[in-house]
Amino acid sequence: MRERQAGRQRRRAQEFEAFVAGAAGRLLHAATLLTAEPARPSAANERAQRLLTAALARTYADWDRLHGEDPYDRTRQDLAARFAREAWRHHHPRGGLLAGLTPQERLVLVLRLHEGVPEEQTAALLGLPADRIRAICNRSVATMRGTRGPTVGREAAP
Repeated sequence: MRERQAGRQRRRAQEFEAFVAGAAGRLLHAATLLTAEPARPSAANERAQRLLTAALARTYADWDRLHGEDPYDRTRQDLAARFAREAWRHHHPRGGLLAGLTPQERLVLVLRLHEGVPEEQTAALLGLPADRIRAICNRSVATMRGTRGPTVGREAAP
């Protein structure tokens, strides 16, 4: 009995390690964009790494209950939800690519354009109407293109 359980635990750990090896880089990049930290070697983007570590820990805890669900989608959803809950900590970005955007704008832009999450799914994940997601995405893209002033002083809660 113990051997069977130990074998299941080993298999679970190996499956999770393989998932992390394939997905961690892209998920860390998404987390770095969300926190608006400059993309630097290893430990420089600490907030992004903390967000990702927490999301991966949750995915590992739920690994046996995924039942065919995509672990990447589950981890990305958890990452986005954690960022949204903790967005007040990210008011002062450190000069990353998306530093000129509010936390809500960064979240929508990363989910929609970087991760390719459909508008309706993004709206459901964030609890906003789809037309609001569309407007936030358009506003964010305009800001990034420089056709609209930066959003400094207009912090929007996700």
